[in-house]
Amino acid sequence: MITYELQAGGALTGRIRVPGDKSISHRSIMLGAIAEGITHVSGFLEGEDAIATMNVFRALGVRIEGPRHGNVEVHGVGMHGLKPSRAVLDCGNSGTSMRLLCGLLAGQNFVSELTGDQSLCRRPMKRVADPLGKMRAGIHTSEGGRPPLKIMGVANLHGIEYAMPIASAQVKSALLLAGIYARGKTCITEPAPTRDHTERMLAAFGYPVERSSSTVCVEGGGKLVATDIEVPADISSAAFFMVGASIAPGSDITLERVGVNPTRTGVIDILRLMGANIEFLNQRQAGGEPVADIRVRYAQLKGIEIPVALVPLAIDEFPVLFVAAANAHGVTLLRGAEELRVKESDRIAVMADGLKTLGVAAEPTADGMRVTGSDYAGGMVASHADHRIAMAFAIAALRAHAPITITDCANVATSFPGFVELAAGAGLGIREQN
Repeated sequence: MITYELQAGGALTGRIRVPGDKSISHRSIMLGAIAEGITHVSGFLEGEDAIATMNVFRALGVRIEGPRHGNVEVHGVGMHGLKPSRAVLDCGNSGTSMRLLCGLLAGQNFVSELTGDQSLCRRPMKRVADPLGKMRAGIHTSEGGRPPLKIMGVANLHGIEYAMPIASAQVKSALLLAGIYARGKTCITEPAPTRDHTERMLAAFGYPVERSSSTVCVEGGGKLVATDIEVPADISSAAFFMVGASIAPGSDITLERVGVNPTRTGVIDILRLMGANIEFLNQRQAGGEPVADIRVRYAQLKGIEIPVALVPLAIDEFPVLFVAAANAHGVTLLRGAEELRVKESDRIAVMADGLKTLGVAAEPTADGMRVTGSDYAGGMVASHADHRIAMAFAIAALRAHAPITITDCANVATSFPGFVELAAGAGLGIREQN
């Protein structure tokens, strides 16, 4: 059991680089594994979630060297070179690993079993299993449509046209990965834009991807060719420091080499609508992804009604955006974010409970929250083993009037190894207790 102890107050300053993008790290291993040749990855996130993906592919017969200081070599086995695992494949806490693997393993000519930790085994998988069933894949879930899963891989998947009822990059990616193994064309239509790392990386590996408006398509039967992947710093991890610098007077911090893919910058769009002072510097391309240094200085934030169109583009950043709302003048209202209820925790309920503990008026709704900005004190907050909850309340301490204690923080290592050290170096009064 790891607990965070936070001093009240402080400011964030200097230049820092947060760890590599988790979404891109996952996909670099997955696509490198089924490519032809050796894929070289730099900037790989050495967190537990991405390592779980790496270990799954090792169990499927792929030789992977590293990670060493963010460098990984993936010796691809080609589209049909994966081998059945003798053991159940453990995805740890990673929903991305499990959902994307459902699609990729559906096209293999063998049976696979997927499991995860207690938290992951509470998360819904029918949203992936049902459309894959339309492609003639056999995905057997446990009670309530949850893991563990059994995947009856088939060599004759059929391409489909599928309109997603809920915007989800993980569902879209799973169907695209199944689609490259299917006969004919697979087309997925999104109700709202979601992150497009899978499409970009498939193209980087030489696999054709068609995009027309809100629909993306792949034709089955192609191949992937090994390439070099440079993983930018993770905007979801950078978001904690963006909010921290925005709410703490005297802050001026620059976050280096952050991925600013437009399907991921919803957090920046929302913060700017709230009045944040955020500047992009040194914009460039790295590994097919747009990258920039991001400078953030303190600004007095204001409450807003968050545009529903931005919700899918910031879905992972809402825990810390609720902290921004707690420090804004007026009311911030979020709607259309029911997805937050089925993350590593029920992030609407858990964040509302924690904010109330500090003295913030936070009213949860079925699909969002109403937060009224105010001064707040400290107290003991339960993270419910959710890494983003733990880091969000750590950032909240910058404006608290008394110390904050956050319990059950071990899972921060799933996405942000070294968070405590990096945050302390930037000016956050944090220490870790075992």
